[in-house]
Amino acid sequence: MPTKKPEIDLKARVVKLREAIEHHRYNYHVLDKQDISEAALDSLKRELAEIEQAHPELRDSNSPTNRIAGEPLKEFEKVEHKVPQWSFNDAFTEQDIRDFDGRVKRQLKQELGDTKDVAAPTYVCELKIDGLKVVFEYEKGQLVRAATRGNGKVGENVTFNVRTIESVPLTLREPVDIIVEGEVWMGKTNFEKLNKRQEKEGLPLYANPRNVAAGSIRQLDPRVVAERKLDTFIYDIASYTASAKETPTTQYDELELLRSLGLKVNNHAKVCTSIDEVIEFWKKWQTASKKQDYWIDGVVVKVNEVEYQKALGYTGKAPRFGIAFKFPAEQVTTVVEDIRLQIGRTGVLTPVAHLRPVLVAGSTVSRATLHNEDEIRRLDVRVGDTVILQKAGDVIPDIVQVLTELRTGKEKVFKFPTHVPECGGDGLIERIPGQSAWRCVVKDSDAQQKRRLYHFVSKHCFDMDGVGPRQIDLFMEHALVSSYEDIFTLTKGDLLALPRFAEKSADNVIESIEKARKVTLPRFIFSLSIPHVGEETAEDLAKHFKTLPQLMKATQDQLLQIEGVGDILANSIVDWFKTKEHREIVDRLLEHVHVLKFETAAIPKGATSLLGKTFVLTGTLETMSRDEAKEKIKSLGGDVSGSVSSKTSYVVAGEEAGSKLDKAQELGVKVLSEDEFIELIRVS
Repeated sequence: MPTKKPEIDLKARVVKLREAIEHHRYNYHVLDKQDISEAALDSLKRELAEIEQAHPELRDSNSPTNRIAGEPLKEFEKVEHKVPQWSFNDAFTEQDIRDFDGRVKRQLKQELGDTKDVAAPTYVCELKIDGLKVVFEYEKGQLVRAATRGNGKVGENVTFNVRTIESVPLTLREPVDIIVEGEVWMGKTNFEKLNKRQEKEGLPLYANPRNVAAGSIRQLDPRVVAERKLDTFIYDIASYTASAKETPTTQYDELELLRSLGLKVNNHAKVCTSIDEVIEFWKKWQTASKKQDYWIDGVVVKVNEVEYQKALGYTGKAPRFGIAFKFPAEQVTTVVEDIRLQIGRTGVLTPVAHLRPVLVAGSTVSRATLHNEDEIRRLDVRVGDTVILQKAGDVIPDIVQVLTELRTGKEKVFKFPTHVPECGGDGLIERIPGQSAWRCVVKDSDAQQKRRLYHFVSKHCFDMDGVGPRQIDLFMEHALVSSYEDIFTLTKGDLLALPRFAEKSADNVIESIEKARKVTLPRFIFSLSIPHVGEETAEDLAKHFKTLPQLMKATQDQLLQIEGVGDILANSIVDWFKTKEHREIVDRLLEHVHVLKFETAAIPKGATSLLGKTFVLTGTLETMSRDEAKEKIKSLGGDVSGSVSSKTSYVVAGEEAGSKLDKAQELGVKVLSEDEFIELIRVS
């Protein structure tokens, strides 16, 4: 049921974008309030810049794309910077940073000619700390002034507050005149402690450490700042009068000089001899950043040679010799072009937002699930809306917020239809009693059967390598397959008659089907698409009943004896196997496949057994996949369950852990971090 894509009035869009960006930038930089993430704000700015670049007639000298920063607060004395404070342009992709490298080399050749080896400048990579920029001025080695960046020309005098930060030396190790730039930040550990105090006192929680650092520096009472235990990293010299020390000739030498003067410098800077090394450093720190106590949102890349920096100079708002290479955003903005209903393998209809394609968390996405009707109402998401899209790791992207301030009045409210043609029959749909979900009235439509077949051949079921949705569609289109058992009747000749099938691909498919004729009991159960039976539940059922016949004749009372099985799930299993058509499906399948009796995996000789220990996995693990973690637990004799109960031994909590973590904490079940889990299985 595609609907017509909303027409975009570019002029109106530009006006709305500018208003929204200025609103959020003012809140973020001046008031230290954050209504949306910095990544989402970057996404809005990027869209505006792209429109202005493509349509010069829409450019405006007062556009946010030409603005360096916000205005200083009125509560503090204004300080005019002796050296203008610039902001870096951003790079978001590998191509962006390669383009930067190309520009640097071309401009150096233009400025310096062939008299020097300008074709291969080196770069210094420094971690981009997510804090508040402060400019520190020392005279004869004594701290005389500290000021916020402000609008780049005028900042706020925050000297008294900065003096409370222990990592800021009040006297340098050499009596030099120097102006340095750095970041003031709050550690994650102190941030968590602060929020616990806020919660205990019934006060609002802080959004993130960056906001706390900025708000603390602007406190009128220095004692409050001292209590917050802020920290700093100094990363640049804005002005320097040499005395005992010589003027540095490279950016890396600058860092060494800063460190020798007694200023705190981050230890992870690296000199890279090529842009490939820069990209490698950037990739490494996307993961490594999570283990630091400070927030890192990218890598600052600067030409190392000071002589080259001077030759490259500045644009109207940024240095040409440096760039902020940001990590892939987990939040971006995009536009909902349509909302369509997708039929699942059990007939449930899921609303899916079709989006203007956008790069998020390192991959381009054009779909986001809206879950159900209640979620659409909660978000008030409409066709044509600008939304914030969030994606973390391999998690399916979600729409987390609608930017209603960008609405033009042309957005369309989505309403669930009464009929969906893909459901089969007359296409009638119905609301599932007691739920906010809808389903097809006709239970055996082509669309549902396709999805059941996709599931049947997938990795976690029969694992038919080379047989996926595209092949299933082709088989059904040519009337070769309409049910599970049909797959096992295919011959090489059948396949060679199909378009895009050659000898090799046909052989591979047949070989994969033959390998699948022996299947474990958990995989067989999961492949049947029994409502509410997921992969881990299938494992629990197989472990309890051992054989398929025992499961097929199980009563509700027998099922309720299994950990994690409740009334709804037990009823679903009993009802499914009671249905004549379903029993016939199983019988026909058993003519072609052999279901192995369930056996507990053998424990490696010499290993300490995890026998009797039940694990629940939640969230995303960085060092291994969920499947790898499950296999490791099972190989050591442990069990993996899909639900948390008082009998659960451990809950392994990765990134973005959800309700299972909450349940574990409620029941007092031991929670393992990923590092603790790895250590446990390492010594087992």
